[in-house]
Amino acid sequence: MNRPEGDCRQPPPHGLLQGIAQFNNGEWYDCHETLEDLWIGEPGLIRDMYQGILQIAVGLHHWREGNYGGSVSLLRKGVGLLGHVERDCHGVDLAALMEDADRLRERLEALGPERMGELERDMLPRIRLLG
Repeated sequence: MNRPEGDCRQPPPHGLLQGIAQFNNGEWYDCHETLEDLWIGEPGLIRDMYQGILQIAVGLHHWREGNYGGSVSLLRKGVGLLGHVERDCHGVDLAALMEDADRLRERLEALGPERMGELERDMLPRIRLLG
């Protein structure tokens, strides 16, 4: 199914900036709720960006709640969705987010479900804006 790309060159909408702030503050469930509203209304590939970020956010929420399988799965799916979008869509550094989320998932897989609570907090991804 071919979907239009949308215009990633536009500045980030307010809802995206709000979701990024929530993500970076560890309010991952709230970030999911905020970005879900954008995701539902977006017809193009930018939809995959919103869904990818919200899946990574929910993956982090699952990690905090001790759900190893949910965390690893959603981190992987979120990165996969972000791979469909320009790496700097709406000024968001998606390339860095993808790298950070992959690194986090790999570390979780190395720790396994029994030791996932030992994850170093400095491994938690943050969303950065370019420029």
